Amino acid sequence: MNATSASRAESVGSATDASRILVWDAPVRVFHGLMVLCFALAWLTAESERWRLVHVSAGYTVAGLVAFRLIWGFVGTRYARFSQFVRSPAEAWNDLRDLLQGKAGHTVGHPVGHTVGHTVGHNPAGAWAILGLLSLAAGTALSGWATDREWGGHAVEELHEGLAQGLLLLVGVHVAGVIVSSLAHRENLVRAMVTGLRRGAPDQALRSARAGLAMVLLAAVLAFWGWQWQTAPVAPVDGGPVGMAAHHGGQGDGDDDDDDDD
Repeated sequence: MNATSASRAESVGSATDASRILVWDAPVRVFHGLMVLCFALAWLTAESERWRLVHVSAGYTVAGLVAFRLIWGFVGTRYARFSQFVRSPAEAWNDLRDLLQGKAGHTVGHPVGHTVGHTVGHNPAGAWAILGLLSLAAGTALSGWATDREWGGHAVEELHEGLAQGLLLLVGVHVAGVIVSSLAHRENLVRAMVTGLRRGAPDQALRSARAGLAMVLLAAVLAFWGWQWQTAPVAPVDGGPVGMAAHHGGQGDGDDDDDDDD
C-alpha cells in the first residue's frame, strides 16, 4: 500500500470513529437524570424538617431507581448490561492509570489503535465507580428508611449520614472522572448521556432506544411523588414534622377559628 492509499484508509477510519451512534438507551438516561435530581433534592433537604416530605420521597425514589437499574443491568440493552462493562479490578486500575498518563493503546474488547479508555460504553474504571454509586445509594436509602421508622436509634442515623457523605464523595470522584475522560477523548460525555450518542462504528449502535420503557419509568416516579403528596398528613401552620405546606385548603386555619368561637 502506497502512502496515498494509507492516507485515504486513515481518513476513512477517522470518519468512522467520529460518527455518532446510539449507545445509551432512554431508560438508562432517564434513570441517570432522576438519580441526579433525587440525590440533589435529598442532600439539600437533609437538615430541614419543613422539607422532610421531599427528602423522604427523594430517598425512596432513589431506592426504586437502584432496584430498576440492577434489573436493567441484567436484562437491558447491550451497553446497559453489567456483563458488557464490568471488568476485573486489575483491568480497571490499568485503564485508570493509562487514562491519567495519556498513553495510547487499546481497551478490553476493542482493537489496537483506539484511544486509551475509549470504549463505546462504560470504561472499566468507570464501571466500578457505577457499582460503588449504586451500592452506596442503596445503603443510604435503606438506612434512611430505617431512620424514618426510628429503628436502630442513633447508630442507624449516624450510619445513614456516613453513607450519604460517602456517596457525595464518590459522586465527586465520578464527576471528576467524567471531566478527565471528556478532555482525554475530546468527547463531551455529559452530552452523550443526555443524547445517548457517542462515537462508534455503525455496527455498534443500539437498534432501539426503548423510549416506551423510559416513559413508564418516568410516569411511575411522578405517580409515586403524587401519591406521597396526597397521602402525607397536613403540616401545622408553623411547619411541623411532615414538612409540607398545608395543601388541603387551609384546614388548620378553619379549626383554629372554631376554637376561638368556643
